[in-house]
Amino acid sequence: MSEHLMDVSEILKLLPHRYPFALVDRVLECEPGKSVRALKNVTINENFFPGHFPVRPIMPGVLIIETMAQVAGILAYKTVDKPVTENSLFYLVGIDKARFKKTVEPGDQMILDVELLKQRRNIWIFNAKALVDGKVAASAELLCAEQEIKSD
Repeated sequence: MSEHLMDVSEILKLLPHRYPFALVDRVLECEPGKSVRALKNVTINENFFPGHFPVRPIMPGVLIIETMAQVAGILAYKTVDKPVTENSLFYLVGIDKARFKKTVEPGDQMILDVELLKQRRNIWIFNAKALVDGKVAASAELLCAEQEIKSD
């Protein structure tokens, strides 16, 4: 992979997500049009842990999928190589082949590997994996659509 890493301030320039849904801490590697590797530090301070579950906190699977989708969005924005605007967003429109193999807990460092499989018109298909300690915690095929937003 070729492009240098991105810190959280650069990520926030690409993604529309903000607290508490800005879930990507760092991009470690990125090759536009091909793949991206990113990092999410999972801390006990996450706002979902008090309710999921107080006795044994684990990161909800849907938020692992959301984190993978945000990483896919980073790859899409870097691939189209055009500035992020208020008039265009990448939406998650499908999740296929989702599997959860290992719990993600406070103190874990999730490595997210996302590969672009196909892109036709405004539909993008990605293969995504979330790893903890080198083992797959979750995987899915994600479908995203780029949509123009009409301003009123």
